[in-house]
Amino acid sequence: MVTEQGTGSRTDSAQVRLLGPEDRDQFLALAGRDPVVNVFADYRARVTNLEPRWLGGEVWGRFRGSTLVAGCHMGANLVPVECTPEDMRAFADKAMSRVRSTATIVGPHEPVSALWDEVGDRWGKPREARWRQPHLQTSSDPAVRPDPLVRVTTRDDLPALYPACVAMYTEEVGVSPEAGGGKDYYRARVQQLISRGWSFARFDEHGQVVFKAEVACATPYAAQVQGVYVDPERRGEGLSVAGMAAVVQLVRQRIAPTVSLYVNEWNTPARAAYDRVGFTESARFSTLMF
Repeated sequence: MVTEQGTGSRTDSAQVRLLGPEDRDQFLALAGRDPVVNVFADYRARVTNLEPRWLGGEVWGRFRGSTLVAGCHMGANLVPVECTPEDMRAFADKAMSRVRSTATIVGPHEPVSALWDEVGDRWGKPREARWRQPHLQTSSDPAVRPDPLVRVTTRDDLPALYPACVAMYTEEVGVSPEAGGGKDYYRARVQQLISRGWSFARFDEHGQVVFKAEVACATPYAAQVQGVYVDPERRGEGLSVAGMAAVVQLVRQRIAPTVSLYVNEWNTPARAAYDRVGFTESARFSTLMF
């Protein structure tokens, strides 16, 4: 066990250690302080029971006495949970051990920035840094009429849906998900989302995808939407507004009462669309991609 000394409100003496199944309830309670912002970590704890073999990584906790005061999911995604900048400085050495296996650092801006101040010189320049992304959420019915043609996808939709997923990912991330032999893994991920009922799309008369979105993770409290995409040839027709309204309606009916997502600050059309649907900003995220 490592003892970290602090100088702030959590200070005097705080212990940092690896979490396991016996810590699950405390970790869920910690994530539950903001179950929407922390939906990813909450979801991962529920489906893996904090077993490293299922996590594909580790979850570390910072304790004051016997009370868990902060957490950090460290796997392909490094995600702070209820962390102050001081907490992230305490997790910095542990984060360094993930340098070759973490693809993304993502979470509220202040803790992500504090972590990067500690590890950036040693970790290397990210492929892309998106420092201020509005985190949006809604717990209400959509403010505009949902597109009645948006529906939950099925296994039979995969041949048309998969190319749209690849196109969205490549446009958003700047790298194809099929690069480096990733096709089988990414295709399996799309199939998994379909099987869970977490994939939504509208198809045109030729069976092509004109709008789509997925739920990335969900708990009894919230669902996080990802992969929002409109066919480039159909942009400007309002498909994203009515489509997202349908997604909000379907997710709230079938999955969780609150719908969230985060968006690039510079993506003015998307932000305007989400505003029309009824999303409001609740935090600012940062994402570093490697």
